[in-house]
Amino acid sequence: MTTVPTFEELFHNCQRSAVHLEMRDGYMKSDPAFIDWSAGRTIEPAQRWGDWLRLVSESTARGVEVRRARIVSEPISAYIRFEYEVTEGLNIAAGEQVRWLSRRDATSIALPGNDFWLFDSGLVLVNHFDGDGDSLEHEVVTDPEVAKLCASAFEAVWERAVPHEAYRPV
Repeated sequence: MTTVPTFEELFHNCQRSAVHLEMRDGYMKSDPAFIDWSAGRTIEPAQRWGDWLRLVSESTARGVEVRRARIVSEPISAYIRFEYEVTEGLNIAAGEQVRWLSRRDATSIALPGNDFWLFDSGLVLVNHFDGDGDSLEHEVVTDPEVAKLCASAFEAVWERAVPHEAYRPV
């Protein structure tokens, strides 16, 4: 069995680019931040996700381009609204570029079956979730054909997607 590196290791070893494609309408609904947001509490990304902010900020500061694309059903789910509302203070503040694509506009794009991270166009970290969006495991794939599929899918989504600052959730 292959040992899965931590995000810290993946980002520290990353030289050029890290891209993330999200395709689910809900993730880890048991997440305390989502529960607090659902209850109307204010979410402070720097307090909740300080390690992520630091990790991505350090990576972008040394020249790594970090891009995240989200394919979403519209009207959007409560979880996606939560993601949208914390994106500015979390992902954008850390230096990520974020774009959104309506699932309707993704129909003609060949997509892999799972969300993934792609580091330096060669290492794919596949995210496996259960039906409720809870994380099951991460899988590392270095097969060049899988990396090529993921890169192609990401770029096709990225080209059609709307930048975060221009996206208006339905």
